[in-house]
Amino acid sequence: MATYLADRVIVYEGKPSAGCTANAPQSLLTGMNLFLSHLDITFRRDPTNYRPRINKLDSTKDSEQKAAGSYYYLEY
Repeated sequence: MATYLADRVIVYEGKPSAGCTANAPQSLLTGMNLFLSHLDITFRRDPTNYRPRINKLDSTKDSEQKAAGSYYYLEY
């Protein structure tokens, strides 16, 4: 839901409760790609209801998106 409301995001990097760094605000697409790349997760949009879905690890779609550096789909 937050992705529908936000147009810019701040991604924090580091170890929780030990130390982290806040990146500068960036576009939703760039920020989500950075965030999801750290988690090693790719998202796609469900073609019937357009909800974001997590791709199965090492699936064909997951591998294709990681190779292209596109962890997050913003298309509707």
